[in-house]
Amino acid sequence: MKGTFLATLLLVAAAGSAVAQQQPQFTHYGLNAMSLNPAYAGIKGQGEVNLIGRYQYLNYNGSYDGNAGSPRTGLVTVSLPILAISGGVGLAVYYDQAAQAKMTNAALSYSQHIKLGPGKLGLGIQGIYTYLGKGTYIAIDPNDLNVPKDASDNKFDIGAGVWYEAPKFYAGLSLNNLVRSEYSFKSGGTEGTPSRYLAENHAYFTAGYNIDATASVVVTPMVLVKTVLPGDYSSRTKFDNPKNYSFEGGVRATIDDKYWAGVNYRHEESFSGLLGLSISKDNAVRLGYAFDFIAFDQAARALSSHEIMLSYRLPKPGLVVRPAIRTPRYSF
Repeated sequence: MKGTFLATLLLVAAAGSAVAQQQPQFTHYGLNAMSLNPAYAGIKGQGEVNLIGRYQYLNYNGSYDGNAGSPRTGLVTVSLPILAISGGVGLAVYYDQAAQAKMTNAALSYSQHIKLGPGKLGLGIQGIYTYLGKGTYIAIDPNDLNVPKDASDNKFDIGAGVWYEAPKFYAGLSLNNLVRSEYSFKSGGTEGTPSRYLAENHAYFTAGYNIDATASVVVTPMVLVKTVLPGDYSSRTKFDNPKNYSFEGGVRATIDDKYWAGVNYRHEESFSGLLGLSISKDNAVRLGYAFDFIAFDQAARALSSHEIMLSYRLPKPGLVVRPAIRTPRYSF
């Protein structure tokens, strides 16, 4: 009971005002922590491979050339434990396109695991590579240096995080783009310097608690908070701006580790429903679908977003060498 109370306090404390999206978001965040936190790498004690495809704001038509404006994102994550050193490695790669902006991001992570109470604490770092491309935009002034034209740039950055994983409870806090790399894009202008784009650093907090509702049903409340961090800590302008925060929370019910259904709420954006099932031996293959009903500002967004998840959980590592069998008569 005490553990449930503490977890509830953490979930409530994380709630706050939020409306903005900074980087690609996923409704399956409760089943895909590797995309949020480098410290998650390998902490489950078995390998995981996840694929997610997301089509946000379906049929949103805000573009002049038929490209629409709907963000489309593809994500692949891999998490592998390294038991010999009590650690793990992870990889997250995504491609994101929103109208004329295209981004490819790859993050390689390492996590060191420390036994702590009933669970494990992961301390993670990651190296990040980002390729950012800008297409052709319509400019009122064709020589406007702030409007990129068929330009691209790429940069390296770093991130870090902590993650705690226990049988009943998990929580993680991570930071990315710590270097705050600056991208430079050529424009259609003929004079001056090229346009600039600053990769803001972000913080993610996520948590969940597994409640045994019955012998076969586990109910998991979950929360995710995202924020843009200020680059200059002498200024509070980013902390004061509610547009730089995003909050969502939901609950998922899982039956026999095989079927699940859930609901989610993203503050001032959408209500979501999730369905999924596991197949194959040991329920290793998981299929999931999420439907987001855009309940706010439909005119500036669209009616719905859709997300499909496919994941595979590798068998837990076993003993490499068969232990010796000793009897009163033989020893070998």
